[in-house]
Amino acid sequence: MNTNTGFILKVFLMSIALSLTIKYAGPILSIPPTNLNALIAVLSPSIIIAALLG
Repeated sequence: MNTNTGFILKVFLMSIALSLTIKYAGPILSIPPTNLNALIAVLSPSIIIAALLG
């Protein structure tokens, strides 16, 4: 049970960190609104979390 709790906490904390990075660093970047950039923005958080969890 402790292993599952640790895993869930790890996912939760990484998700918070990633969402805060997107919220506060996102407006600083000037990225043109293209279809490819939208696809990258949608898929990258899931890929980053999956890579960090191993």
